[in-house]
Amino acid sequence: MQANSPETLKRIQLAALKEFSDKGFLGASLRQIVKQAGVTTGAFYGYFSSKEALFASIVEPHAAALMGRFMECQDDFAHLPKEEQPSHMGQDSGSYLDWMVKYICQNPVEVKLLLTRSEGTSYEHFVHNMVEAEVDATMDYIQVLKDLGQNVEDIDRQLCHILASGMFNGVFEVVIHDMTYEQARHYVQQLRAFYTAGWLKLMTPYDLDI
Repeated sequence: MQANSPETLKRIQLAALKEFSDKGFLGASLRQIVKQAGVTTGAFYGYFSSKEALFASIVEPHAAALMGRFMECQDDFAHLPKEEQPSHMGQDSGSYLDWMVKYICQNPVEVKLLLTRSEGTSYEHFVHNMVEAEVDATMDYIQVLKDLGQNVEDIDRQLCHILASGMFNGVFEVVIHDMTYEQARHYVQQLRAFYTAGWLKLMTPYDLDI
């Protein structure tokens, strides 16, 4: 078989996918990967410069798809005229979540690798980075509502981070628990309804007696 062939590359990535899935990035053995792929260590370095480069070759397309679509959705919403944003809020976020659930269920092994086995790589803060982007967008939206003259309760950024983190980690549970698409879709719809009601309550001025 010729060096640098697509078949050899595929064998290396398939062996790596199993090793990373079983042991995580830090625990995975490069020696075991090349052994299972049926190549030498020298041949491996003809394809990848390191174990992390190999890991990235598997998860990067999915990290880029999930984050890219997410940021596109955020940017599209932010560029709407302020007076149009409230009416688009639920529609746009719901559309992205529907897409995300479908994408996760179509690529469960690779996304699970990204979410649960990436410690020690540049991807280990993937969910945190998504949460931070959501927090930025939420704080901007609260300001938009105030600019429109709505009486909105001030929400601390730290609380916003906690809530956004709970939401995203909840959504990603669909891959961690290997749900079917129908199960995941129903689960996320319920989760979204729960958080939507909570946000509406928080953003409405109220008296809290503890």
